[in-house]
Amino acid sequence: MTFAFFLGAGNIIFPPQAGFLAGDHTFSAMLGFLTTAVGLPLIGIIAVAVAGGGWKGLTRDLPTSVATLMAVLIFIIIGPAFAAPRAGLVAYEMGFKPFLTDAGQWELSLFSVVFFAVAMFFSLSQGKLIDTIGKLLTPALFAALVVLAIAVVVNPQGDVAPAQGAYVDQAFATGFLEGYNTMDTFAALMFGMLIVDVIRKKGITSDAKTCQYLIYAGVIAATGLAFVYVSLFYLGATATGVAAGAANGGAILSAYVMALFGPAGQIILSAIIILACLTTVIGLVSACADYFSTLVKVSYRQWVVILSVACAIVANVGLTQLIAISVPVLFALYPVAIALIALTFLRRFMPNPALAYRVVLGVSLVFALLDAAKVAGMDMSVLKALPLFNFGMAWLLPTVIATVAVRFAPAQKGESSHA
Repeated sequence: MTFAFFLGAGNIIFPPQAGFLAGDHTFSAMLGFLTTAVGLPLIGIIAVAVAGGGWKGLTRDLPTSVATLMAVLIFIIIGPAFAAPRAGLVAYEMGFKPFLTDAGQWELSLFSVVFFAVAMFFSLSQGKLIDTIGKLLTPALFAALVVLAIAVVVNPQGDVAPAQGAYVDQAFATGFLEGYNTMDTFAALMFGMLIVDVIRKKGITSDAKTCQYLIYAGVIAATGLAFVYVSLFYLGATATGVAAGAANGGAILSAYVMALFGPAGQIILSAIIILACLTTVIGLVSACADYFSTLVKVSYRQWVVILSVACAIVANVGLTQLIAISVPVLFALYPVAIALIALTFLRRFMPNPALAYRVVLGVSLVFALLDAAKVAGMDMSVLKALPLFNFGMAWLLPTVIATVAVRFAPAQKGESSHA
């Protein structure tokens, strides 16, 4: 179930594009991508387990209002604003549109309604998520991906070409930043709570056992994701013969599968895409509804309906526009999520955890906003002297310095550092 929740639209369309552009630097780019798209989500799931299985545990040293605002922003990003509608759009563009001769806005609107209605139906049965996703949809999805991976290795459709663009000189860093697009570090923090609820509904009440199963789920998901990413990177790197001039990862994947399997390949690809996007949307809608129902007096089931309708509406914006809007937001908030995960493991070494969280998260946000402004197209050349600014990671060094500095802060009165 956890693997299926993570494996969505971005996880399938971004690796082929990165492999295609990285070319003979694919290995370095792939390592960078795996760091942010597999390593960080796994560490995020473990952080949720270590913190006691919820957002309150992760943010216990922050003011309640700040912690709640952070959670709401992340849920809006991975829910109705970006990730869930993007999954619906990718399902339409790659899983349904190729079978239409003259697709327009009407077809997209109709597909959005049906797709998010199906996601809503599965999300309503909150206690049965492991049974419906883990036992039914995931095996079908994984079987289709294994078939594709074997075919790519056995019959690659081209030679590996020279690296292009930023991948020529900055393969690892570019792959690292590309991993942001999966949004899985955000998702890990939020899915963790949902997985804990599902585990508890299975009769597991012990905190130690819940933590153990949560880590198991994270490791299984990370292993599955790594397998998918490595095969899709290799697919992209060997796609020069069939996808020259392709505009995005979706086009590369479609051209490759058509070359491998012919018209039947489109059916295989459609099954992969629609299943992957559907399971992710179910996870996102469920996680958002689960959290929002604890904030206001609106039930989980009512939130599922509200969020599903919102996602269907936003999905009609169009894929290109949605990705363009989401990238600066990711650059602003991803470093804060990374810093929060790091602090979860370092908290016991901090003399004053409340001060540490405020300072480190504040520093990471300020410098991440500079990176976000650059990505949004603002002229930030005056700041190019900042370390790693040209790599899109101006936040990293200041955040590390802040983390080291708060280690030597005065102890918090009336509280042990091991509280």
